Formats: sequence, structure tokens, C-alpha cells
Amino acid sequence: MASQGGVAFQEKVSRLLGRQQGKPVLKPNKALALKDTVANRKMKKGEATCITEISVMMACWKKNNFVDAQCSNEMKAFYTCVEKAQAAMKATPKQTDIQGGRLHPKQATTLLKRFPNHRTEV
Repeated sequence: MASQGGVAFQEKVSRLLGRQQGKPVLKPNKALALKDTVANRKMKKGEATCITEISVMMACWKKNNFVDAQCSNEMKAFYTCVEKAQAAMKATPKQTDIQGGRLHPKQATTLLKRFPNHRTEV
């Protein structure tokens, strides 16, 4: 059954590559075959935490010429926020293999190299 789908796909591609009214519909500039590698891009990080606390602390420092003693309340609020964020990070289960339903690019490349695609054009 999978071969029938492949034959239908090849027929469709050959129809698109064929001439229709004197002009080619699809003109590929590269071979129509998938590569065995994935671009090595960094995964997106989560949201930054404690932004408001650090901005309040920095505003206090600027207002008081960077004297820590006058901004002790803001610093305590920032440190408690950081502790809460770190505790929340430790409490959540780590997803090392798949993040957001996607494989890491290195893992995808190793899988593609283990099971390579056929390099023939369709």
C-alpha cells in the first residue's frame, strides 16, 4: 500500500516537472532529496524570571548611588524570587530528549545518519 502512495507521488511530481502550455511548472535548482543532517540551531529557552524584581533593585541602586544598605528590601525581594524560581525549576521534570515536541538537532542528525535517505531524485 505504501508503494502505491509512492507511485502516485512520483506521477504527480513528474506531471509538475513536465511541460504544461509550453512552460515548466516546477523547476528545481537542487536535487529533490532530503539531506541526512539537520541545521544545528539552539533550542529556545524558557521565559526569564524575576525581571520586575531586578529592575526595581537596579532602579533603587541608581537612585541611591549604588549603596546596598539603602536597597536591602529590594535585594531581599529579588533573592527570594530567585530562590522560588530555582525551586520551581528543580520541581519540574526534566525533558532532555524532547522539548516542546521536537527533537534536539543533534539527536535528529544522529537518527538521520543511522537511517539515511535514498539519494535518488524523484
